[in-house]
Amino acid sequence: MSDFCFYVIMDKLARVLIKVSIILIFTIFTQIGGLIFIIIELLSKRFKISKLGKIFFFVMIYFIVTTVCIPLVAPSFGRVKIKNTSLIHPANYMTVLLNRNYIKPELYSVLIDLEKKLIGTGISVNYLDANFPFTDGFPLLPHLSHNDGEKIDLSLVYEDYSGEISGKQKSVSGYGVFEGPNKDEYHQPNICVSKGYLQYDYPKYLTFGIVNKNLRFSVKGTKELIELILQDTRVGKLFIEPHLKKRLDLIDDRVRYHGCRAVRHDDHIHIQLRKSSKF
Repeated sequence: MSDFCFYVIMDKLARVLIKVSIILIFTIFTQIGGLIFIIIELLSKRFKISKLGKIFFFVMIYFIVTTVCIPLVAPSFGRVKIKNTSLIHPANYMTVLLNRNYIKPELYSVLIDLEKKLIGTGISVNYLDANFPFTDGFPLLPHLSHNDGEKIDLSLVYEDYSGEISGKQKSVSGYGVFEGPNKDEYHQPNICVSKGYLQYDYPKYLTFGIVNKNLRFSVKGTKELIELILQDTRVGKLFIEPHLKKRLDLIDDRVRYHGCRAVRHDDHIHIQLRKSSKF
């Protein structure tokens, strides 16, 4: 085999591997992005679309599918899109763009009822990752259990140094800024990391930037939010770090520890429906 033929084969193989990698990445992070990429590739071969044109059509079609088509189709798969209201909104709009804002109608009803209870408290529901719109069992990485429409992460509540509740977050993503244990509190994160569960601490690398440094963790606001959540008997479990459970004086049996296999939960609250038997 000549050097020329070898380089041609290797070049084609590299192109195939790059496209397969793109498809996998788009699928992992958006669920439907990989399929749209395949469609654009097929159309580009049929109509000789340029590289710039492929990028344009991918963005356009992805946006249309995400904002128009998926919300109409998702209910057929038992999921609904979380609608923004004055008190319910994503902590980061990438959650919406990546289709990670879908839940089962029963969990959505929990949020709507929670919103009514929050009126006048100054507290809002800033949600983080929920679930993808289609198919139970499809993983929402890096989460272990957000794969059935029954789970959602909510932001902790913060306040300014005068004690006024704020709807803002401490990081761009909503994750990774920990309200760690005080010196006299149980330090579960250190225990998990010392046992070799190095992923336990990794959300600190996923902040995408620290913001609103004038804010601090609100004990009062977070406690009130959690207690209002737990008033709903449809909520089966609520995960938060042990030191925060103690600091907030949460005595409900549904407030659980999630285990070292997950990641630390002192930057967010995880809730799930009672009927779920998973995780």
